[in-house]
Amino acid sequence: MEENQIAQLLIEVWDDVQKPAIFWQIGVLAVCLLIAGLISQQVKEMLRRRASAKPGSVRDVGEEGLRRVVFPLSALLLVALARVTLDKWHHVNLLKLAIPLLLAMAVIRLTVHALKRAFPRAGWLASFERFFASSAWAAVALHIIGVLPAVIDGLEQISFPVGKSSVNLWMLLQGGLTVMLTVLVALWLAGTVEARLMHTEGLDANLKLVFARLSKALLIILAVSIGLPLVGIDLTALSVFGGALGVGLGLGMQKIAANYVSGFILLLDRSIRMGNLISVGNERGVVSQITTRYTVLKGMSGIESIVPNETLVGAVVQNETFTDPKVRIALPVQVSYATDLEKAMGILVEAAGNQARVMTDPAPGAFVEAFADSGINLQLGFWIRDPAEGTLGIRSAINLEIWRRFKEEGIEIPFPQREVRVLNPAPSVPIEALGGAVSIQPQ
Repeated sequence: MEENQIAQLLIEVWDDVQKPAIFWQIGVLAVCLLIAGLISQQVKEMLRRRASAKPGSVRDVGEEGLRRVVFPLSALLLVALARVTLDKWHHVNLLKLAIPLLLAMAVIRLTVHALKRAFPRAGWLASFERFFASSAWAAVALHIIGVLPAVIDGLEQISFPVGKSSVNLWMLLQGGLTVMLTVLVALWLAGTVEARLMHTEGLDANLKLVFARLSKALLIILAVSIGLPLVGIDLTALSVFGGALGVGLGLGMQKIAANYVSGFILLLDRSIRMGNLISVGNERGVVSQITTRYTVLKGMSGIESIVPNETLVGAVVQNETFTDPKVRIALPVQVSYATDLEKAMGILVEAAGNQARVMTDPAPGAFVEAFADSGINLQLGFWIRDPAEGTLGIRSAINLEIWRRFKEEGIEIPFPQREVRVLNPAPSVPIEALGGAVSIQPQ
């Protein structure tokens, strides 16, 4: 609608408010909204039943969009029909005013739905969806009723100097909205680029992440650089704030900056990759995620450890699958001095060879490690190619087999024993001194 049409419509609505005919319009509008609400509930219930009957259907995207617009579109259709029908008997200016408002509601809901589909991993969008929709609908409503120009004039009156330029609140609001739109487009393009990179064959996974993050950062910077000048905000006017912000970031966010740079170093030098089994400090696990600030290690117990990237760059990291995933495991076993060592060592090798995870090349081997106080220390060494599956299970299975075979062959696994000898026994002490009639004799 043009401004003069809006003004004329508002005048006519104000005239209707002063007449009893306005109650007919309010009643018709309320009935239309009520019927639209009932239609919306029925359609949503039908779509919910279809979704439960066929989960994961390709039509889920369209059905979700239909859920969002079924109420405003139903109300829009009913109000339009009521306007055409009642226009023959009396004024319908209130219904004319409701039509663009309902149309704006449908467009806003579809826009938010499209944004959620374009950025499925953006949790903030779902959190602020109601705020964005309400703000946009309120702006449209203010424009339709003719109040928005006065609000804009008031915002333009509040200005303050920034450097050699003057910035007002309306300019900042326009700049924020423009930057938000351009950043959303940049994020969508970055997501598209990332999806393409992830499906590119022949490119290292770390390089894919590096290129994806670099493209995302560059697109966001480009979006801000384009969005602000579009509304007349000179970027040089923000140099003072930019310099202060840079000093603040340099002093207060050194760790974050170091972790950010370390993340790119890890991705570029490829010392740690996705799926590697690493140990750093007391943490050991498989690398499941590498972000710009931290790396996630998923331990054998399922617990995920978040390790700052700076720690991985500056500390000693044991990468068990850096160039070769094979890992050697050593099991200590002790036998008595009366044991046939060749027979015991043969049992150790056979127990390891019976396990499917134990590699045959290199083959498991048994060794005499040391002559200890209680027995002879043997060591069983074997290799596995899947350390990410854990080592406790294979250790337990082999130890159980060794114990069973030693028990069958009569091989003793010694345990510490101590003999206490009394060299100078004490003389007998009459118990009468203690109130009894028995004396203790040394043996």
